[in-house]
Amino acid sequence: MYENNYPSDNTYTSGNTYHYEQPTAPKPNKPKKEGTGTGRKIALGICCGLLFGIFAGLGFEAVTTATGFVKEKTQVETSAEPKAEESSEAKIEETITQEVTEDAENSIGTASLSENIQATTVTDVTSVVKEVMPAVVSVNNKYVETTSFWGQQYSSEGNSTGSGIIVGQNDTELLLVTNYHVVESAEELSVQFMDGTQAQAQIKGSDADKDLAVIAVQLSDIDSSTKEQIAIAKLGDSNELTVGEPVIAIGNALGYGQSVTTGVVSALNRAIAVDNSSSQKANYQGDSEVNTFIQTDAAINPGNSGGALLNMKGEVIGINSNKIGGSAVEGMGYAIPISDAKPIIEDLMTKQTKLKVDENSKGYLGITGIDVVAEYSEIYGMPQGVYVSSVSEGTGAAKAGLIKGDIITALNGEEIKSMDDLKNELSYYAAGTTVELTIMQGSPTGYQAKTVEVTLGAATSTQ
Repeated sequence: MYENNYPSDNTYTSGNTYHYEQPTAPKPNKPKKEGTGTGRKIALGICCGLLFGIFAGLGFEAVTTATGFVKEKTQVETSAEPKAEESSEAKIEETITQEVTEDAENSIGTASLSENIQATTVTDVTSVVKEVMPAVVSVNNKYVETTSFWGQQYSSEGNSTGSGIIVGQNDTELLLVTNYHVVESAEELSVQFMDGTQAQAQIKGSDADKDLAVIAVQLSDIDSSTKEQIAIAKLGDSNELTVGEPVIAIGNALGYGQSVTTGVVSALNRAIAVDNSSSQKANYQGDSEVNTFIQTDAAINPGNSGGALLNMKGEVIGINSNKIGGSAVEGMGYAIPISDAKPIIEDLMTKQTKLKVDENSKGYLGITGIDVVAEYSEIYGMPQGVYVSSVSEGTGAAKAGLIKGDIITALNGEEIKSMDDLKNELSYYAAGTTVELTIMQGSPTGYQAKTVEVTLGAATSTQ
């Protein structure tokens, strides 16, 4: 008989193929211990519970401790931050203060920064004006204007006003500086002082190219009370000026009397070509002289010409001229730099004062003449001056050898550019006086300079 060895758990796969597992020997059965399985399980459960409680407590304590530590640290850092910021701000403030102090000391010595700022702000100039106003005068000029029409000359009287600055005094005279165009062609010249009193003045010397003139007032013509009030201006140094520096202008604006305007130095060394002719003589076309000027936005109106441009120390640093710029622009006034004018002023102050003679005593040359203006001079190549168109017989000019075609360019060293200039210079000399004329005579090689002496004659129908 065959024994059936097929396992009872035979596994069938698809295709009805049998899979057989090798039978193993059965394990021997261990005897079970009665009463021990349930106790062990209970003991194991208790131990696990205790361990879980211990570790849970430890974890909770650790979290609590860590949270408290972080919170405490955060509070400490938060409370420390303002102190750090305060320290940083203090350091920045200290640094800025130190830098400002150093800059202020470098720019103005021991003065504070606020004092330096205040020094550049002009709000009150009363003290300067009070000091300098007695040194500035009004100048009044009565002149004779000559015009030509169809070969005929016509004369008319005119008046102009300007300003002047008292710059010195000698034994017998009070000396003032003004613009040349203010006193040009003057038949009668007078000045008005701060207190309203007036006195006659005479031209001591002039420089038409630089538009400067020095006039003199006899001390005997000034009231004693006026002498006590007037002052001599202090001349400064215009070479020390800087652009933006505050300035004060004082002058006889519009002929109404002394007035004050303020501004700043707008520019320095402005090169401007200025016509030497006076605005009084519209028919005269003078040549142009290029000079340098101080430009300021302080108002320089008609009548301010010859007045003072001052710095904040009360020093004259310029001589105002309304002739430059005029009314074509606004906020652009000009002044002759005092450092350029000083040598000329000092020279003119040493000249002999010219006193006009009475009309009946005036001396005459005995010629008729025509102006050689700059335009004709350029076109025809002739020297500028007075062209001699005729010479009267028996006169001083004829005896001195003057002939038609000669051009008079100077009288006793004073430049002559027109008949008005010649008449004005002759008004200081009486008949019988000998004067020196500088003339230009034509030749095959051009005009040649020549000096002749002429004894002036009495009044005739000719000049």
